[in-house]
Amino acid sequence: MYLIVGLGNPGSKYAHTRHNVGFDVLEALSRKLGVSISRQRDNALVGECFVGGQKVILALPQTYMNLSGEAVAPLAAYYRIPPENLLVVYDDIDLPQGHIRIRKNGSAGTHNGMRSIVGALGREDFPRLRVGVGQKREGYELADWVLGHYIGPEQEVADRAFAQAADAIVDYLENGIESAMRTYNTKKEKSKPTPPGPQEGDAQ
Repeated sequence: MYLIVGLGNPGSKYAHTRHNVGFDVLEALSRKLGVSISRQRDNALVGECFVGGQKVILALPQTYMNLSGEAVAPLAAYYRIPPENLLVVYDDIDLPQGHIRIRKNGSAGTHNGMRSIVGALGREDFPRLRVGVGQKREGYELADWVLGHYIGPEQEVADRAFAQAADAIVDYLENGIESAMRTYNTKKEKSKPTPPGPQEGDAQ
């Protein structure tokens, strides 16, 4: 059995913002798999399906980002998910927008949602899929950047990344994480600051 978790903040105010990459990827994945993520369990919305004969749980924590562990840890315990079968999807400002990076394990870094999950689980040895949202533009505070919406052509880049990430998750489920890493990882690099553009009024 697998547990795929997309991180984000619940509510229309935060829908489709940069920080809600995890929600958007799981939305793309749910469409691909034909499953609805709508049943309440503990502190998350969940949906269940089968991929390659394996039961798969898709989950969207409803705790707000900084408390994601309060949703993920109970789900992992309830479904008895081994660490290698837990995949967490989230945004990364240190990857260029649209880039994808899958890893078998690693630290939480500066991402508060992942910090919460690592703290709640007491371990870091579970896979994660990061989708780049790029470093903040000049004139933005970090919080405004990650909680802002995509600007102009950024939305098209984001949509392609969500679809590619969904494909990568299916590859992981069917063929293992090595296959997904080999096929879908974008070359790792630090993103350069995005040139100045429309101000935050346009990003709301």
